[in-house]
Amino acid sequence: MKNIPISAMIGLFFTGLYFAAAILAPLIAPYGMAEVVGDVWEPASSEHLLGTDNIGRDLLSRMIYGGRTTIFIATVATALSFITGSVFGLLAAVLGGWADQAMSRFVDLIMSIPSLIFALVVLSVMPVTIPVLILVMGLLDSTRVYRLARAVAVDINVMDYVEAAKLRGEGRGWVIFREILPNALSPLVAEMGLRFIFMVLFVSTLSFLGLGVQPPAADWGGIVKENKEGIVYGIGAALWPAVAIATLAISVNLVADWILNRTTSLKGGRG
Repeated sequence: MKNIPISAMIGLFFTGLYFAAAILAPLIAPYGMAEVVGDVWEPASSEHLLGTDNIGRDLLSRMIYGGRTTIFIATVATALSFITGSVFGLLAAVLGGWADQAMSRFVDLIMSIPSLIFALVVLSVMPVTIPVLILVMGLLDSTRVYRLARAVAVDINVMDYVEAAKLRGEGRGWVIFREILPNALSPLVAEMGLRFIFMVLFVSTLSFLGLGVQPPAADWGGIVKENKEGIVYGIGAALWPAVAIATLAISVNLVADWILNRTTSLKGGRG
């Protein structure tokens, strides 16, 4: 941490700021999430720092609560995708043979369908709730994590210390979680930041298309959808969520790049 570059410090600061705002949303938001407090698309003022939205709600409050929803969904979906994808990816690398082929071909089949189209089809026939959104997004993205985890684990699985553990009679659980996972953790952690941003963009896209977070709940993609007509009249209410998404994406990527630069794909064993 003493040698942390300025870019990573900026990334950590803004990432921490967004997460802190999400956690403390009820305490720092000036108004309620769905509270109508003014006229339609009022300009910025001392009472409404970012103005009001398409039905007179305070835009800053909507942004804060929207960030809370967006970050919560993205964080939980990312955790689900990494737990699922990593476990099955590491397991496939250790098992090998027909089990590896069966899992990998199934993942190839899922990945051959664009994620957005797959999600839209699933959500069009299911109730669009936050748990369903998290489940669909997490499972779809786990295929990407599976590919990364398996690729890294295949290289680690042939290392001498892994072979020594097998010769000692250690079970597959020990080999996966005590030998392979600690050495595969660095690229997985770096990738986690990138997948988190993908989740933010994914849920925002779904909300913009009407199959994400449902009104009156707020999220950044939904705020863009609600206020997009104002752009024609020179009203920038729809631009603030875009700025928030871009800022969060850049910040998390700066942190992920720093982590990736500090690590290598393999460390030659646990030492």
